[in-house]
Amino acid sequence: MALYAAAAAVLAGVESRQGSLKGLVYASSFQNVKQLYALVCETQRYSAVLDAVITSAGLLRAEKKLRPHLAKVLVYELLLGRGFRGRGGRWKALLDRHQARLKAELARLKVHRGVSRNEDLLAVGSKPGPASQVPRFVRVNTLKTCSEDTIDYFKRQGFSYQGRASSLEDLGALKGKCFLLDSLLPELLVFPAQTDLHEHPLYQAGHLILQDKASCLPAMLLAPPPGSHVIDACAAPGNKTSHLAALLKNQGKIFAFDLDAKRLASMATLLTRAGVSCCELAEQDFLAVSPSDERYRQVQYILLDPSCSGSGMLTRQLEEPGAGAPSKERLRALAAFQQRALSHALTFPALQRLVYSTCSLCQEENEDVVLAALQQSSGAFRLAPALPSWPHRGLSTFPDAGHCLRASPETTLTGGFFIAVFERVEVPSSVPRAEAPAPDLRPSQAPKRKKRRQKAAAAPSTGPDT
Repeated sequence: MALYAAAAAVLAGVESRQGSLKGLVYASSFQNVKQLYALVCETQRYSAVLDAVITSAGLLRAEKKLRPHLAKVLVYELLLGRGFRGRGGRWKALLDRHQARLKAELARLKVHRGVSRNEDLLAVGSKPGPASQVPRFVRVNTLKTCSEDTIDYFKRQGFSYQGRASSLEDLGALKGKCFLLDSLLPELLVFPAQTDLHEHPLYQAGHLILQDKASCLPAMLLAPPPGSHVIDACAAPGNKTSHLAALLKNQGKIFAFDLDAKRLASMATLLTRAGVSCCELAEQDFLAVSPSDERYRQVQYILLDPSCSGSGMLTRQLEEPGAGAPSKERLRALAAFQQRALSHALTFPALQRLVYSTCSLCQEENEDVVLAALQQSSGAFRLAPALPSWPHRGLSTFPDAGHCLRASPETTLTGGFFIAVFERVEVPSSVPRAEAPAPDLRPSQAPKRKKRRQKAAAAPSTGPDT
């Protein structure tokens, strides 16, 4: 019930221009921001359809105490969403009284417009594109369980396990209650698009992290061995931080920085639920962190995923239907910040490896920032040729730009992403070489059967998602 009230408040705030949709979601008091964000985005996308159905059914005339924005959220959930599924309280009872009329008006609207599917009622700019076909990627949190136990749990729930994926076509063909193990990341499960696991007990207990495949690549490519000291420079909302902690096996130290207090608070909840114990959070601007500070003298790995235009985000088309490219002025401002942050990160004296990533498709935030940082480093760093088999490479704007990775719904069935891996050319004489071997960046082989650790089937249900 609180979910629907929170969604209505966000919609009202967006309409009155109190802030952006995402900003208002994070500013709300509702804990499960991902669930809230998804509901608001979908309700807004179908806004014109919902207005037409509500008006034709006379819902607001019949229920004078029902506010328009709340009515829109409730009718979306009833007709186009997942249904109330045992929640909704008095609002569900209220909508049940009008359910037949509302469904009849939706059917009438389809006949009038000559369409058979709900999606066909949308305006052209709001219709789902390639992003709607991206599978649901689910990272198994190895701090709490293992892939084998999680797969067994889903199989006992009636899901059909299809084994390890061998191609993108395998991922795109997933339907119903089938799922796969990703071909590249051994802890990444793949479900059909639109699969919703926000209320699944394994997710709520922190055994699963709902994270796009492209978003999993930065931590995987950074590959800090257990015991390392790592900086996550712009850390919230925390999925990549939890992935780093899993790679470290909670052995070592992660210094995580972010300036947004509310996002940092949500991140703390996420990390606690995920069982992360090696992370130190700081509400601080990474640019103000001194590389000469004694606390960071052992930092050899940095993950930098700075603020960006978000032009590759899957949810952007839902929040801003038909939105075009960001303005040149905004791109210049973002790129200037990104370049400062990247150049600053490269000055940490013990740094050996850095991953720079964005969820942007714009050259100004990606290849141009990387080239500027390489030039400023005066040859101290180079680009590592990460994942040579990855099909989508960096734009050919300078030598070695092909070492960078790009991702998109069309080419990799993921969100839009960019990744560059920097490595130091020579190890400073004052810094001992890491004892761990250099990470193998080839696609992972099928994992061997592990000894069963904590049973996924016994996972308790905890609080809502952040």
